[in-house]
Amino acid sequence: MGRAAEMTGTTAGFLRALGEHRLITPLRSDGGHRRYSHYQLRIAMRARDLVDQGTPIEAACRIVILEDQLEEALRLNEQLRRPPADAPPPADT
Repeated sequence: MGRAAEMTGTTAGFLRALGEHRLITPLRSDGGHRRYSHYQLRIAMRARDLVDQGTPIEAACRIVILEDQLEEALRLNEQLRRPPADAPPPADT
């Protein structure tokens, strides 16, 4: 956890608070140490930026969750708009 806090420019307490607010849930090693993914570290840095700007941690976590959901929805929408690779070319009119 100390290394993750160092990498994100936060504290171990901040990372624990993000877990309490269900923003990130790290995996645990056999020894019980928290293991954060690169994605979770990016999310933690985004939350830290919002908190540094004066946003309460609860609101920052909600904002990050909503941003992540929007990004995923936009990605899926774009994917659904693309014709399948095996679709015939459109007919000329």
